[in-house]
Amino acid sequence: MKTKIFAVLIFTMISTNITMSQTTDNQNKNAMFLENESKYDFDETVEKLKAEAELKTWKVIAIHDLENTLANNGYEVLPVKVFSVCHPKHSSKILEKDDERLVSSLMPCRVSVYEKSNGKVYISRMNTGVLAKSFGGIIEEVMEESTKEIEDILSPLLK
Repeated sequence: MKTKIFAVLIFTMISTNITMSQTTDNQNKNAMFLENESKYDFDETVEKLKAEAELKTWKVIAIHDLENTLANNGYEVLPVKVFSVCHPKHSSKILEKDDERLVSSLMPCRVSVYEKSNGKVYISRMNTGVLAKSFGGIIEEVMEESTKEIEDILSPLLK
């Protein structure tokens, strides 16, 4: 049943054209993705994000350098790094129960740092707080808590 609900939710979000929120003071808190301008240049944003995550006891599992990966395959894009971050206290609450494991495809949490053609650096992430409401129970609880912690990690970096 949860799988059907998840599939319907994703289809509904796509078909109703829920789009990325833009970098404004009035950011749409119901958007599927959040995007904010960083206070720092690209490299400094990457380093500060890593430090903030670790300071808040989150684990940086991987940093995917998409610019480099694409360059190795003959494509040129502006800098973009995607952080895979996890907090064991959150993920274990979901992964220890068979019925909740269906959301493991959303794990670990992802935060992206990228530069746009305007020269500015942005940070984006999925608005898991919005998605959490569709699940209820422990999944909603864990996703809402994770969302708050990720936003706390990011807040010193955002304009």
